[in-house]
Amino acid sequence: MTPIRWNSRDVVNHLDEVLGVYGSAMNYSPGLVEGRRGILVAHTRRPEFRAVGTFDAEGRVVGFGYGYRGEPGQWWHEHVRSRLDPAGYRAWLSDCFEVVELHVSPTVQGQGIGEQQIRLLLDGVTRRTTALSTPEGGESRAWKLYRRLGFLDVLRDVVFPGDDRPFAVLGRGLPLDDPTS
Repeated sequence: MTPIRWNSRDVVNHLDEVLGVYGSAMNYSPGLVEGRRGILVAHTRRPEFRAVGTFDAEGRVVGFGYGYRGEPGQWWHEHVRSRLDPAGYRAWLSDCFEVVELHVSPTVQGQGIGEQQIRLLLDGVTRRTTALSTPEGGESRAWKLYRRLGFLDVLRDVVFPGDDRPFAVLGRGLPLDDPTS
């Protein structure tokens, strides 16, 4: 199970499977997941959109990730920006590639797929930083992965509309393989 690069058409062609992985990985209700359908399709038209997908031996999608250049006016960008001081904004969001989603089906987690996906997703990104949000809870596989890759706290205990759980916003310099970033 090795991730491959996807384009926007690939994401749309596998949308039902992508949403299934998203719902199971995030433990979201079917209604909430269905509400993401249009949002995800709209995201494929964002500047510098890139995506990755991972298939199992039977050809089913078991992981995916995507992101794009974060810009003023975008929902997540503005939500996070409103909680940062000007220096924090300049440091983290002013030249940022946002990892919007990065998920692996719970049935195959723990096999290194998430790390392969984020490495492929961020490979070649020319932005200065990358940022993402993930549910709080430092013991999850996602948390351990992000910490191992050098992601730092940008904000903690952020609540996003549509999910009552607190999230952390994490970021790091790019390129990903530069230990000084």
